[in-house]
Amino acid sequence: MPILAILKMVVFMKSYKKYNIPYSILIALFLFMIISCTTIYSAMTYLPSYLGNLALKQALFYGIGFLLIFLLIKMPKNFIDHSIKISYFVGNLLLFLLLFLGKDINGSKCWFMIPGIGSFQPSEFMKIILILFLSLEVHNFYKNHQEVSMKEEFFFLCKILIFVMIPSLLTFLEPDTGAVIIYLLITIGILLVSPLRRRWFFLGGAIFGILLIPFLYFYFFQQDTFVDILGTDLFYRMDRILDWKKGEGLQLENSLTAIGSSGILGHGYNHTPLYFPESGTDFIFSVFASNFGLLGSLFFILLLLFFDFSLLSLAQKEKNTFYKYVIIGGVSMFFYQQFQNMSMTIGLLPITGITLPFISYGGSSLLAYMIFMGILFNRLLQKKKQIN
Repeated sequence: MPILAILKMVVFMKSYKKYNIPYSILIALFLFMIISCTTIYSAMTYLPSYLGNLALKQALFYGIGFLLIFLLIKMPKNFIDHSIKISYFVGNLLLFLLLFLGKDINGSKCWFMIPGIGSFQPSEFMKIILILFLSLEVHNFYKNHQEVSMKEEFFFLCKILIFVMIPSLLTFLEPDTGAVIIYLLITIGILLVSPLRRRWFFLGGAIFGILLIPFLYFYFFQQDTFVDILGTDLFYRMDRILDWKKGEGLQLENSLTAIGSSGILGHGYNHTPLYFPESGTDFIFSVFASNFGLLGSLFFILLLLFFDFSLLSLAQKEKNTFYKYVIIGGVSMFFYQQFQNMSMTIGLLPITGITLPFISYGGSSLLAYMIFMGILFNRLLQKKKQIN
């Protein structure tokens, strides 16, 4: 299956001119696939055998992902546009059903278990759905309103807030706080590049600050009242987020030791010196850094930046505001997850369970990202057809 995934990628790379796909993005995806599968294989050293060959499964997900890209490239533009609102409804329905039918794993109901297939995480697909849905809403609003008044913008922002709060609340109840943060950052990213008046951002920041002060006061100084009003679940989640500053915990301590002892060239491939939980998902960067050291880590970080700036270059050239918003929403999602994931492995940010896009093991997240790339590639093909 790894060979099949590589062959699919080679086919895409050979036909990139036909589909008007930037060569830089294809190279990045190809390298992501190699890094992901090999690093997951290295992480399997300390993983229980009943999980199976996760590297092989990841290669299978990549193969399916490239197939999805190929199918999406061939889809008519109207099919993608017309399916956005339906996808938003279905995505929220799945998040709602998850609260009742989801499998409880470590106190969280984030996954449906499908017999014979595995787990399915709706919040990963909701990220992509929300990018498309909000981009469409913002695009249509400013397209149909040449001169927008403050009152019209206010009601529009209220509408956007409702659209974001529905999946955010459902995802928070799972609980999956990391995904909720990503939903909000996607929204901010899209609105920042829209014609929205800047004063709304200052007003929103001020309101957030005003609400944050009493929230933190009760958390630090009136903990019993905090628990009575907001419950123990939120209190323990806050406790977990703020505990990162102590630098304690098996995950963080072993991650810091593995990375810190790797030196310039690392311990060598498949030579991760210490065990830490979630080595194939949340802490996969620790595995990669411990194997390949400072030079390998610098190469990897430059590769991520290369990928992100390649997408930003597409957004800069894009004249259709809908797709410009889509790309910016995607970059907001990718960059935050990259920064958060790597920072938490070295103790710079709290451990929030956010995975590394295209690298961490996981079928739902990888397929969601590949669907996003397929939609972008479809747009690039449509642009070429319009020129010709």
